[in-house]
Amino acid sequence: MFKGLKPILYGGREVWPLIEGGKGVSATNHASSGAWAAAGGVGTVSAVNADSYDPEGRIIPQVYKALTRRERHDELVQYAIDGAVAQVERAYEIAGGHGAININVLWEMGGAQRVLHGVLERTKGLVTGVTCGAGMPYKLSEIAASYGVSYLPIISSARAFRALWKRAYSKAAEWLAAVVYEDPWLAGGHNGLSNAEDPRKPQDPYPRVKELRETMREGGIPDSVPIVMAGGVWRLDEWAHWIDNPELGQIAFQFGTRPLLTQESPIPPEWKARLMTLEEGDILLHRFSPTGFYSSAVRNAFLRNLEERSHRQIAFTKEPLGDHAFELDVGLAGKRHYWVTKGDLQHAREWYAAGYTDALKTPDETLVFVAPDEKKTIRTDQAECMGCLSQCGFSSWADHEKNSTGRLADPRSFCIQKTLQEIAHGGSTEQNLMFAGHSAFRFQSDPFYSNGFVPTVKQLVDRILTGA
Repeated sequence: MFKGLKPILYGGREVWPLIEGGKGVSATNHASSGAWAAAGGVGTVSAVNADSYDPEGRIIPQVYKALTRRERHDELVQYAIDGAVAQVERAYEIAGGHGAININVLWEMGGAQRVLHGVLERTKGLVTGVTCGAGMPYKLSEIAASYGVSYLPIISSARAFRALWKRAYSKAAEWLAAVVYEDPWLAGGHNGLSNAEDPRKPQDPYPRVKELRETMREGGIPDSVPIVMAGGVWRLDEWAHWIDNPELGQIAFQFGTRPLLTQESPIPPEWKARLMTLEEGDILLHRFSPTGFYSSAVRNAFLRNLEERSHRQIAFTKEPLGDHAFELDVGLAGKRHYWVTKGDLQHAREWYAAGYTDALKTPDETLVFVAPDEKKTIRTDQAECMGCLSQCGFSSWADHEKNSTGRLADPRSFCIQKTLQEIAHGGSTEQNLMFAGHSAFRFQSDPFYSNGFVPTVKQLVDRILTGA
């Protein structure tokens, strides 16, 4: 047992202060989270469009039959509720009364409140807490408390927590089980970098977490309410100075990347194999996500294509103006007329000659040049949108009465639901978005994984408990 590490009281029982990160879509499921709880920690079922099953136990494909986005959105919400309920029930059974089961939702996912109500209504007594980030989930405390369930907001700064506490959480303080600090430079998936923070200049998490604890104390929150360090956590011995530290109060640790490479992890074998080959620097912090958030993923062919597409981009004006005095003569269809600079006209002609013959307009008064087959994919994916986000830059969907952001759909982005479903269910690890934390390269050098060893969740938790 690592020195100083002690169980904490959560959900009426003692559990290890080790939390499994809840990775949607289907990258965390009942098998992994149930096993994590069975090992004495807090397992986290992803409630982001989780898989549900037919009577024979086969995964039900999430196929959308409705013709309108609003109707497809309703289908998506029902899939999400049914899937999360199925995962919670199975995880709870695997846990066998040990540890605890949380669910994780993204506040900016489409129908988040409907999904949360639907899942908690049907899983009473099974779910201990709800972790929730990706946005400012003001209503999280109210919804969780109404079902007698704890809530664990995911934030990336003391400032964000202060706003949530003052506006909403202080009214349901007794149900605040922990505050998850997700490091915006180290965590995988979507990250909470603010406009004031430089994505190229990571900050030390210690002073940021210390400031968070001071903010919590100002609100009268006792030090026994843990701060969960998430993002970049690999070995506990690297965080020894955080444990039993009076400046920080009770600390717990969330593991998101390491549980991907376990026998119970639901990700396909090809994904697990790819994790073993990653080098330092292979994870890209990027802003191509249709959520508008920064996110971290493996810089594979999928992301490189998005980078290259964005580089094939020029600004335009609709009338001759200043340096924009040259009429664009490639990439356009119909009667559209755009003026560009002399240099950009040359670039456009070069891209056109290389096969990128179609110019697509962006919301920022620029044009990106793509190949015809890529244009077809973009337009098809935009047309088939099912509203998986509260606001989607790629399709212009918005989860409100008008169902539109009012902005032009952005061809520089992608359908996140499509690619995450594909990679989670056996699709290419090169041609799909592959989320990972920035420590994923350590699989290759950590002796625990030598000779291609893939542990069970219990073996991983036992290893973590030694500090390694």
